[in-house]
Amino acid sequence: MNLSKAAIKLHTSQPAISKQIQLLEQELGVDIFLRNGKRFIQITPAGQLIVKTAKEMLHEAENLKKIAQEYNNETDGTLTIATTHTQARYVLPVVIKRFIARHPKIKLTLRQGNPTQVSTMVISGEADIAIATEAIEHFHELVMLPCYEWNRCIVVPPKHALLKNKEITLEAINQYSIITYDSAFTGRSRINQAFETKGMEPNIVLTAIDSDIIKTYVELGLGIGILANMAFDHKRDSNLRSIDASHLFESSTTRIGINRNSYIRSYIFDFIEMFAPHLTKSTVMAKLQNRSSVP
Repeated sequence: MNLSKAAIKLHTSQPAISKQIQLLEQELGVDIFLRNGKRFIQITPAGQLIVKTAKEMLHEAENLKKIAQEYNNETDGTLTIATTHTQARYVLPVVIKRFIARHPKIKLTLRQGNPTQVSTMVISGEADIAIATEAIEHFHELVMLPCYEWNRCIVVPPKHALLKNKEITLEAINQYSIITYDSAFTGRSRINQAFETKGMEPNIVLTAIDSDIIKTYVELGLGIGILANMAFDHKRDSNLRSIDASHLFESSTTRIGINRNSYIRSYIFDFIEMFAPHLTKSTVMAKLQNRSSVP
């Protein structure tokens, strides 16, 4: 609703933008914006449909460029991956190393955020693919590709009392202060669900968006950690101990999200298959072509 910000973004003047909007409204014969004087206050119902269609047209124009790039220069290009800290830190390094070795001329960018943020990055065109555990399935604009399942571990300092338990229970865990992921991150909903099923309120005293931060505060003795099992490395985390908790929580699924209307270049298919070998190009193409189906 802010013409001044739009003018700065488009490197032009506010009157020029206002004039173009007026010309478009005159050509279409409908108001796109409701106004209070010269100030925009709301998009009209017709305007909402017009803006939606305009975004789709711009997206298709971008697809035309990608198609041309695919056939004019197969080895050059960009790949922007939007993902969470856990994926970027513990899962992606090996895959990215292989990808760069195979596609040395592709400029690869990693963008981090919570699952909702990384999903919206793909929808807006800021990223090519999203990799996350939560949220992707809530965006109908994205094709959802299940990659792998994982579960959790309890992280404690050496000689912690929990290490003596033959079998870990939620009741035993809840006797201690719990440090775990922020509610928007890394399968946190599964943790909440497990405690709710038992009629318990988890004794969570600290949350973080970063697995390394959780481990740092556990090392300081501020509590025990509930962590994605992929985020614990016995060699690197030698000051901590890990207890398997897969029997306590329902497993979570990491997924790749792709914009349903995007043109996918061949090296992106290659990256997806490196990350999840069962997601071959033909499998992904079938998902993209069957846009109305639920993966």
